[in-house]
Amino acid sequence: MTTSPMTVLFADNRPVEIAAMVSLCLITAALLFEHVGGLVPCKLCLTQRLPHYGLITLGLVSVIRPHNQTIWRPVGALLASVTAGVGLQHVGVEQGWWEGPKGCTSNLSSGASLSDLTQSLLETPVVRCDEVAWSFLSVSMAGWNMLISAGLALFLIIASVKAMRDQTL
Repeated sequence: MTTSPMTVLFADNRPVEIAAMVSLCLITAALLFEHVGGLVPCKLCLTQRLPHYGLITLGLVSVIRPHNQTIWRPVGALLASVTAGVGLQHVGVEQGWWEGPKGCTSNLSSGASLSDLTQSLLETPVVRCDEVAWSFLSVSMAGWNMLISAGLALFLIIASVKAMRDQTL
């Protein structure tokens, strides 16, 4: 009897393990860019990493306690959705669609007083959220995180729905 790739992909705790491995790869890449490539992360970059740490932890927990898969998949989908959402926010800031967090973007307006301009300069970190530090195929790191994380979220949602349908059959 042969097993289809889809059966293997969605078996037991495999979806959560796959998501954890993808998150581990993304975090590893981010840390390499930071510590080897010298790209210091901004506030939004660091925020995007947090749900990935959660997904990695969830993957480890799912290996230790594999019988709780009905909860691990939706929790993983939520974590992946959160980091995709922060990635979307970051892309919007980079593209100038909206303002970033206070002190994370350059928001010097010509109508501001000297005191406001000075305060704004003092609050603005060296690494700004509205500047693209690196891109590939015209997509920034935040954009790649958003796309990959949205794919992970979709994958885990499909896995959750499939598991629920299989339980009712």
